[in-house]
Amino acid sequence: MRTLAGLAMIAVALIAIVLGGIAFWLLAVVGSLFMMAEWCNLHGVPARTKRIAQFSLSVPLAVMAPASLVLQVHDFFSLGLLVGAAFFIVIITHRRELGLGILYCGLPVLALVIIRRQHEGVVFALWALALVWMCDIGAYFAGRAIGGPKLAPRISPNKTWAGLIGGVILASLFAAFMHRAYGLPLRMTLATPLLAVVAQGGDLYESWLKRRAGVKDSGNILPGHGGVMDRLDGLVPVAPLAALLVVLPHFYR
Repeated sequence: MRTLAGLAMIAVALIAIVLGGIAFWLLAVVGSLFMMAEWCNLHGVPARTKRIAQFSLSVPLAVMAPASLVLQVHDFFSLGLLVGAAFFIVIITHRRELGLGILYCGLPVLALVIIRRQHEGVVFALWALALVWMCDIGAYFAGRAIGGPKLAPRISPNKTWAGLIGGVILASLFAAFMHRAYGLPLRMTLATPLLAVVAQGGDLYESWLKRRAGVKDSGNILPGHGGVMDRLDGLVPVAPLAALLVVLPHFYR
C-alpha cells in the first residue's frame, strides 16, 4: 500500500508539472491547505481557529493563480499577502505559531508557482521536486544498508549520517543527469548537494514538531505515508531556495 501510494503521488505530481498552469497551482494549493490543517493539529489548535487559519492562507494562495485566472501575476504582492495573513492570524488568535504556519505552508506554493512559470519551468520544477524525492530514497536505502551513527537520535532515532550522505549523493547524481540530459543550469546543479542537506533539515524539523506533539504522523490522509506534511517536509525549505536560484539571472538583466 505504501509503495502504491508513493507511486500514485509521484505520478500525480509529474502530470501536474507537465500540465502546469491551473493544474499545477491547484495541486499546490490543495497540498498547502492540508498542511495548514496538520500544522494546526500538531500545535493543538481548536477546530474553529484551524478553519480561520486555512481561510487566511487561502487569500494569498488565490492570488498566486496563473494569469489565465487573474489579470496579472504579482509575485511580490503575493508575498506581501502571505506576510499580511501571518500577521492577521497572530493578531486575532494571539498564537504566533499560526503565523509561522501560514509562511511554512504558503511560501513553498509561491516558490513552486514561480519556478513552473519560467520558460524551462518543466525542467526546473521537476528538478526541485525530484531532488527531494531522490534525497529521501537515497537516505532510506543507505540508512538501512549501512546504518551507523545516528544523525539526531533525540529528534528522529531512525535517521543516520550514512542516510544523509546517501541522500545527498543520489540527489547530486540526479542533478548531474538533469544537467547533461536537459540542460539544467550549472548553478542549480552545483547547489543540489546543499539543497539535499536542507531537505533533510526540513525532515528533521517536522520530526521535532511531531515528537513535541506526541504523534507518529502529521495526519492519516495518505495510506502508508501519514499526512501531507510527512511527504512535503523536505520540500518546504527547498522550494524557496530553488526559486531564488531559478530567478537569480533576472536580477542581473
